[in-house]
Amino acid sequence: MSDTAQTAEKAKIHEGKEADHHPYFRPRDAATLILVDRSGTVPKVLVGKRHDKVVFMPGKFVFPGGRVDKDDHRVPCAAPITTELEANLAKGSPKTPASRAKSLAIAAIREACEETGLCLGRKSEVKARLEGPWKPFADAGLLPDPSSLFLIARAITPPGRVKRFDTRFFTADASAITHRVDGVIHADAELVELVWVELGSKPLADLHPMTRNVLNELDSRLATGPLRHDAPVPFFHFYGGKMQKDILS
Repeated sequence: MSDTAQTAEKAKIHEGKEADHHPYFRPRDAATLILVDRSGTVPKVLVGKRHDKVVFMPGKFVFPGGRVDKDDHRVPCAAPITTELEANLAKGSPKTPASRAKSLAIAAIREACEETGLCLGRKSEVKARLEGPWKPFADAGLLPDPSSLFLIARAITPPGRVKRFDTRFFTADASAITHRVDGVIHADAELVELVWVELGSKPLADLHPMTRNVLNELDSRLATGPLRHDAPVPFFHFYGGKMQKDILS
C-alpha cells in the first residue's frame, strides 16, 4: 500500500469509518446516555471532548457510553426501570429479557459517572456493597436510579468493522443528576472537557453521523413536549450496504 493510501486508511479509522473487509464480529451490547438541560429556551445536551491521543475519534465531542459489563444486572438499584422502558428495550428480535434490559440501563448510568463524574442516583437505606466504578455512589450513600431514563434509539454498527456494538441510546433530564465526582475531567483523562451545548450548535456538527441521527430523533421528540415512553423508537441498522431505519416493535 502506498504512503498516500495508508494515510487515507488511517484517516478513515480515526473517523470511526473502518474499512469493511474484516471478518464478521457479533455486535456487543452497549449503552449511551444523553443528558438534557431544558431549563432554557433551547434544550442543551452534555458532550465531552475526547483526548487527542485516543485511538477512536480523537478530539471529537461524544456522549458518555460504552459496552455492558457482565455484572451490571447484579447492581442493586434505588428504583427499578419503568415497565414502559423495559417494554421498549424488549422490542426487536431477539427479544431482550428483563435482566438484560436492566443491564443496558445500568450501563448507561455507570458509563456516565465514570466518564463525566455525573451520577444518577438516589439516597437509599439499603446498605449495598458497591465497589469499582460504583464506589462514588457508595461514598455518597446512593444507589443508581434508572427510573428517569427514556430510550431514544437503537443502532448496530455495520458488518465488517473492527468493533461492532448494538447500542441503546438513552436520555435523561439534567435534574436527575444527584451527585458530582470531582477530578474526573482533566488533561490526561479520556474526556478532557465537558460542555453543555444547544441542539444544533457548532460542536454538534462534528459528531459521528449515527450520533447525529439519534440527536435528530431526540430533537424531534423534545419539540413535541415532555418525553414519553410511547413514542416510536427508531432502529438504525445496515442491510445490503445501506443504512436502514425501522421502528422497533
